[in-house]
Amino acid sequence: MSSQSDIRVLKVDLSSGEIRREGLSQEVAKRFIGGRGVGTYYIDSLLSGDVDPFSPENPLVFATGPLTGSSAPTGGRYMVLCKSPLTGLIACSNSGGHFGAELKRAGIDLLCFVGKAEGPTYLLIHKDQVELRDAGHLWGKDTHESTDMILDEVGIAGAKVACIGPAGENLVRFACVMNDKNRAAGRSGVGAVMGSKLLKAIVVKGDERVHANDQERFLEIVKEKVKTLDGHPVTGEALPALGTKVLDNIINDHGAYPTRNFQTGVFDGTGEVSGEALRDKGYLKKNKGCYACPIRCGRVTALPTGNKGEGPEYESGWAYGAATGVKDLIAITEANYLCNLYGLDTISAGLTIACAMELYEKGHIKREELGSGPEITFGSSEAIVYYTHALTFRQGLGDKLAEGSKRLAEHFGAPELSMSVKGQELPAYDPRGVQGQGLSYATSNRGGCHVRGYLIAPEVLGIPEKLDPQTTAGKAQWVKTFQDLTAVIDSLGICLFTSFALGAEDYLDLLNGFTGLNYTLEEMMECGERIWNLERKLNFKLGMEEGSDTLPKRLLEDALKEGGQKGNVNRLHEMLPEYYKLRGWDPSGRPEEATLKRLGL
Repeated sequence: MSSQSDIRVLKVDLSSGEIRREGLSQEVAKRFIGGRGVGTYYIDSLLSGDVDPFSPENPLVFATGPLTGSSAPTGGRYMVLCKSPLTGLIACSNSGGHFGAELKRAGIDLLCFVGKAEGPTYLLIHKDQVELRDAGHLWGKDTHESTDMILDEVGIAGAKVACIGPAGENLVRFACVMNDKNRAAGRSGVGAVMGSKLLKAIVVKGDERVHANDQERFLEIVKEKVKTLDGHPVTGEALPALGTKVLDNIINDHGAYPTRNFQTGVFDGTGEVSGEALRDKGYLKKNKGCYACPIRCGRVTALPTGNKGEGPEYESGWAYGAATGVKDLIAITEANYLCNLYGLDTISAGLTIACAMELYEKGHIKREELGSGPEITFGSSEAIVYYTHALTFRQGLGDKLAEGSKRLAEHFGAPELSMSVKGQELPAYDPRGVQGQGLSYATSNRGGCHVRGYLIAPEVLGIPEKLDPQTTAGKAQWVKTFQDLTAVIDSLGICLFTSFALGAEDYLDLLNGFTGLNYTLEEMMECGERIWNLERKLNFKLGMEEGSDTLPKRLLEDALKEGGQKGNVNRLHEMLPEYYKLRGWDPSGRPEEATLKRLGL
């Protein structure tokens, strides 16, 4: 999206094969910025409330932001949006790598798929050429093989691929879209929706330059922000040194490292599976960065088994490690590699297996349910690898695991053992040890999620200031501010990790420097608030029930029994009423008419 033009939409009807270009007005861009914001606006215009996530009527939208493909630091992000098959609510997954920048350089702000193809299909975008091609020979192939085969087939230097693996094809409810082989639009099952449309991949090569309104001035702003990122202890030192797994020991020492399906907040095997261990055992080979990224937190790894790939990241390593009680870094990394190959959200996959382990431990899953599979017990290296494969191909118990922990736990009569919010599995921070993060989880529009309001920054890391993690006073305001600012960052098309070093004023500089639109800080933050409220309004249209802003009973009632947060539960009831009041929502969590009117919704 150049600063002066409308938003450029490429709409592909997979049922009819019709491909057409349309536009959204600059007014929409001004009010919703781009990326997540404009994507949500567009999805809202297409979605009716009762559509089945796997029906042809569920639109699938790839959305770039104004800074995607620009020289802005980390300006390679894009979003994938649809109705989630995991939660039934808005799915909006963020990915990095180089695919998003290439899509933007091909002159596309939004790429929308509707309908369902007659057989496996992929889309090729190259200059003026936009065509659907047969993908029958690719169906069943993993994401790496698919990517290599497509690039070999099209023969276009510099082309980038986003595709699904067998998990998406088999409609695993937490399948993801993989781009550049190892980058994932990870959460909420966007890959399963892609699979339901028989859309295997998108391959794109752009040739446009993404220029700012005043390119010279914008490059000065970029230089200044890169200097800030380079000079910050998190973005300039910790993340480049150890990647996201720099957090393992920090969160464990704090006492909020969820272990054995959130039964405790301390893992005695952390030292064996941490970021430091990944480095010291020689599995970490080098850093890798996404498009225009000065941080370079990606990990290129290789194992003594001969397998190699990227990761695991903090969340992935935790989900297959502490959450399942596994202390074997090789098994954890192997399971992570499988997720990349098969196209699986590592958080939901690992935590669903952890849920099954507790169901087995408590006698809800019987030995005969496992067939010839290994016992699904906490600490089993064999189990995490075996059941990752089984759930991908829906074999045996894997067929039930592929539905996610909420449906799994309900099926076996113990719904309280699913550690999820709105049907999506929680990430690697126990909200009994971080009160504000608990409120952020409970109110997240896409279900259990840490990247919609990362309160770990102030509550544990002391960024931008240190908050008492057990105080509930004032946390509602912090959560609202973080959620609104995150909506802005996602909409710009840059990485959330920049927010460790950059503040709202920095994002305002980048937004105005690129678009030339002269937002005030209040106007920019109101865009974030508008996006958050539109997502909430859309969720109610999609059937979200009142009372969904809650946490698993265990986290509200069972106090942590050990570690630095011993004796604590999450006190959500102390924060939620104030949060609703600050948001301008009624006591059931619905935006009030005055709020919608003020935000032009």
